[in-house]
Amino acid sequence: MNAIPRTRLWRSALAVSAALAVTAGVAAAAPDNGSKKAPAAPGTPQLSLLAAVPSVTWTRYKAEGEFPGGIFDADLGLHLASEKAPFELRLKRGSYDKPIAVEQILHDGKKRTVKKLPAGLVKDFAGLPDFVEVTFTDSKGKVVRKTKDSFCPNNASGRLRPTGPQSSRFPQGCPGNPLTVGSVWGVEKDWGTNIYNGHYEWDGTPFDLPVGQYTAKATVGKKYRDLFGIPNKSHTVKVKVEEYVEEEGPVGGVAQRLAERGHSGEGGHADHHAGHAGHAGHGKKPAMSLAQATGGTGPSYNVGHTPYPPAGPALPWALQKNARSVANVGDRAGQTDGSAQAAGDRPNAKRPTGKAKVPNVPKPDLRSLPAFGIEIQQPDETGKPGKDFMSFAANVWNAGPAELVVDGFRAKGKDVMDAYQYFHDANGKQVGFSPAGSMEWDPREGHNHWHFVDFASYSLLKADKKEAVRSGKEAFCLANTDAVDYTVKGANWSPDNTDLSSACDGPTRVSIRQRLDVGSGDTYTQDLPDQAFDITTLPNGTYWIQVKANPANRLTETNTKNNTALRKVVLGGKPGARTVTVPAHGLVDDH
Repeated sequence: MNAIPRTRLWRSALAVSAALAVTAGVAAAAPDNGSKKAPAAPGTPQLSLLAAVPSVTWTRYKAEGEFPGGIFDADLGLHLASEKAPFELRLKRGSYDKPIAVEQILHDGKKRTVKKLPAGLVKDFAGLPDFVEVTFTDSKGKVVRKTKDSFCPNNASGRLRPTGPQSSRFPQGCPGNPLTVGSVWGVEKDWGTNIYNGHYEWDGTPFDLPVGQYTAKATVGKKYRDLFGIPNKSHTVKVKVEEYVEEEGPVGGVAQRLAERGHSGEGGHADHHAGHAGHAGHGKKPAMSLAQATGGTGPSYNVGHTPYPPAGPALPWALQKNARSVANVGDRAGQTDGSAQAAGDRPNAKRPTGKAKVPNVPKPDLRSLPAFGIEIQQPDETGKPGKDFMSFAANVWNAGPAELVVDGFRAKGKDVMDAYQYFHDANGKQVGFSPAGSMEWDPREGHNHWHFVDFASYSLLKADKKEAVRSGKEAFCLANTDAVDYTVKGANWSPDNTDLSSACDGPTRVSIRQRLDVGSGDTYTQDLPDQAFDITTLPNGTYWIQVKANPANRLTETNTKNNTALRKVVLGGKPGARTVTVPAHGLVDDH
């Protein structure tokens, strides 16, 4: 994963919620048409829409330069409550040529029942589309805006009452990678999840309202009311929109601060919790500074007013100019589905001794996603006049059932570590090891961490699948940047090494551990001249981007026949003005 992504999103802080006050449980509603409702199946959750507060104040930022302006925290304080049972959905695509299938898991004590939901319910893994409908009226009663917003059940959440579990086992955030394979969404029993999904509309424009007083009326869409038995009840919230007033500080303006905003992979989250101590109790929430609002560094809380872990860094698929911000998996203690125990984050105290052996225990299964975020770099971005480069993003993920664990031990006096792959039994006990090549210290700007050599390779193939260009990227810092498929056996729904600050450490280390959890993948954006494909001398035509995991077979896997993925691209244009067309990959048209 690159330490500093080339393109960043204007990121919204996670939804901010006041404490929820709920009285009696809400009975499941009859269908909207008034017909008699059939008894709910055992384990069916009772879902309802709740309003945490009667009124909110939003801060509006003026447009300036490249900054589009708008309201960057348009949270109405609305939550979806799940009572009587947890609300759990599992999503999976059998292949990229097939639509995403969605199942609801009904929990009745220890018994689990699978309920298949209608085909075509979702087209991606970002959330349930058009879940909540909101109508905004101004102080004169005139309708000024209507929205239909998606809902990610893995949004900021908290307990409604003490009968709910103390912590949620579900992941944080819905995957935004367009080539995600599977996902788990859920709200724990007697928990509520904020329905706020960020400040961007689906067309990529920011949410905005003029300064003034409004009434927002929200209801769950009829399709979902009928599907999940949600009461046909609307909620109103008073909204006050205020203009942001710049506090005294350094001269520079919005454009300059935009250039300084965003996360870096190394220590980029240092300011994320700034301001937490100042948010005590209830009342008006202080407005975020512009840097916080646009950089994703503003404070965030769950309904109990305890801080959420930092959001992940801006994902490489943000190379798409109008991409939306989606909360990434947070940095908190890992949780598994019970099939295995994590091996731990610290390397062993000493390098392994004795004879290397690969025992008959579960092993990782490394797979590649097709390339994405593909574009031609502008000449002024590369620093190499007269050269044409094509950048792309690539992800290698672990389908399990065991996590990948590699320890590096420094050779005396050298910036090189000997690497060893470890194998663990179901209880997390190390039962074997094998040499796995080496790790190298990379002091270059934008890196400054230990790289594991030969984890993946990237090539641009001609139409006949023969190599035309190879990327110079050969070494990697492993981190769980993307939730690729949390439906696989042994998936860790809450990995804790999700960015470089938790994965690859500093130059003085004598040993280090790199891990890739089951269900997670590591995305790298190849946008530097020595990593992107040099297409200067390549003729126009059809090519294939090849992403290959474990190319030197240094790592032991369950299966090595599924390590390669291809993505078709078509080059056009002329020198200095090259173009690339990226056809849809099956049903995924992400370009």
